[in-house]
Amino acid sequence: MKEITVTELSVLDAPVVIDVREPGEYEAAHVPGVMHIPMGEIVERMGEIPADVPVHVICAVGGRSAQVAEYLSGHGHDAVNIAGGTKAWQQAGLPTEQGA
Repeated sequence: MKEITVTELSVLDAPVVIDVREPGEYEAAHVPGVMHIPMGEIVERMGEIPADVPVHVICAVGGRSAQVAEYLSGHGHDAVNIAGGTKAWQQAGLPTEQGA
């Protein structure tokens, strides 16, 4: 499975990022511009996930996103896990948004 750091993610030009955390976690703080698809909804919402570009997956610290990235990779997506997740993003002092 591919994996990058939050610093590497922060310099990508318009990456597709899916936040797989639960709604309350997402609303508290998330990376600007991400798609929100909770982990439990990935299978039923596969049609919303672009298949022609790399898809970066983020959660709180990297565990759930690694599982989802592995699942997406197994279904033909170029999926990349974000090591350290949103917690690492915040610790790096990168901007976040709040709300739905």
